[in-house]
Amino acid sequence: MHWDPPSRPAELAETRLIAAILDGAFAIHSSLPAERELAAQLGVTRPTLREALQRLARDGWVEIRHGRSTRVRDYWREGNLGVLSAIARHQENLPSTFVPNLLQVRVSLAPAYTRLAFERSLAQVAELLETMTGLPDTPEAFAGNDWRLHVQLSRLSENPVFTLILNGFGDLYEMMARRYFAAPQARAHSRSFYKRLRAAARRGDADRAEKVTRAVMQDSLKLWRLAAESEADHP
Repeated sequence: MHWDPPSRPAELAETRLIAAILDGAFAIHSSLPAERELAAQLGVTRPTLREALQRLARDGWVEIRHGRSTRVRDYWREGNLGVLSAIARHQENLPSTFVPNLLQVRVSLAPAYTRLAFERSLAQVAELLETMTGLPDTPEAFAGNDWRLHVQLSRLSENPVFTLILNGFGDLYEMMARRYFAAPQARAHSRSFYKRLRAAARRGDADRAEKVTRAVMQDSLKLWRLAAESEADHP
């Protein structure tokens, strides 16, 4: 089988354009510069620029209008999961509301895939949770293990869409989790969560697992907001 080599210049142009959109250089609803000018700004050829714009149009960043200038779309309203994944990779351009909004989504998702995992793969869930005992009391240990827990629960739910959504935020999750778990209170909170999930697994209680997960995800959102407020008060 023949595989085409990756189009690195187009990927670079795409990355630069996304960064410019996110930092406001190309604002929502504004028009991009003419093709020749934009290609020169990016240091790429016009065919390469066209390929990058096609990629951006596919995910909802821009609207290519033949005979007219390319328009920056309202990607928050018109974008797809590709936009979310790209935003997660451009952490320096994240709006302050992004992480709380992401955690709010997790409040809805995590109880659902946890319940399904308990119902469909209880033995594997119980085995996974037993590995969560005796974690070193460090932000790095908790960040890594918490990510592994959620990804594995999503896989054990046997609904791959949950896993695809989580995988789109892997890099962002590590950054976010290390900040979150820097607080001893957050580590203690998650240690209690793992303990309660283990107890639910030993009883085979999917209802209890779902309720515990929802409560803990809601508490995690509150803890993140408190930490963010503290950082703002003591920069």
